[in-house]
Amino acid sequence: MRGKIVIAAGLLLALAGCGKGGTPSGDAAGCELQVFAAASMQESLEQIVENYRETAPDVTVLLNLDSSGTLKTQIAEGAACDVFISAAQKQMDQLDLTADEAANPDGLDFIDPATRIDLLENKVVLAVPNGNPKGIASFEEIAEKAEMISLGNNDVPVGQYSEEILTNLGVLEALQTDGKITYGSNVKEVTTQVSEGIVDCGIVYATDASSAGLEIVDEADRGQCRQVIYPAAVLKDSQHSEEARAFLAYLQSEEAAEVFEGIGFFPLG
Repeated sequence: MRGKIVIAAGLLLALAGCGKGGTPSGDAAGCELQVFAAASMQESLEQIVENYRETAPDVTVLLNLDSSGTLKTQIAEGAACDVFISAAQKQMDQLDLTADEAANPDGLDFIDPATRIDLLENKVVLAVPNGNPKGIASFEEIAEKAEMISLGNNDVPVGQYSEEILTNLGVLEALQTDGKITYGSNVKEVTTQVSEGIVDCGIVYATDASSAGLEIVDEADRGQCRQVIYPAAVLKDSQHSEEARAFLAYLQSEEAAEVFEGIGFFPLG
């Protein structure tokens, strides 16, 4: 019964239609929620949004999917957003005034902290092209066997997790010096480079590797990489705050959990 009680009140408001500031107005045509989410959530959120239409037919959920760093910048620059889901705490903290000052040095105040939750956990994995031409079996073998590896840029979570793993293995600097790293602006670009055999391996999320049908040869453990948590929150200046809260509650429901688990996420809470 997880999520059933939590979502009930919010869904009643969502079904009533959106109004500015979250006040139900009955104007169904104007009820659009802007959801900014990490690119690694594409497959799961597209299915969840489709399912949500049955629960809240008067609410249109519009997805903006990109790297968490890009989305954070868009929000900070004034882009209209109702719900933000990041692939790491860092980008959420940078928009949350209640976060530690070191995490939010600019004092940005965009997140409603009362709505902030840890929604999902993902895993960071090493994926290889079809047939694994270089025979790479683990993170430890990258430096020896890979001629080219794909990572996310270091301003996006998957890139930050990747550099953490390679730094802990003591091989990041050598790979950079030898020109063995190519970068993607988000995890989908890294996945594509691996799928097309442009690189010998790539570090991606388990969910993306699974969706793309890639072979996973290793999974980062806690000694190599910190836990990959996806926080979510409603924005303070959301024009549809009640409906945004209802959608965020739905993301914690059993129905949504089934979709997330089918893609390879681990729902929290």
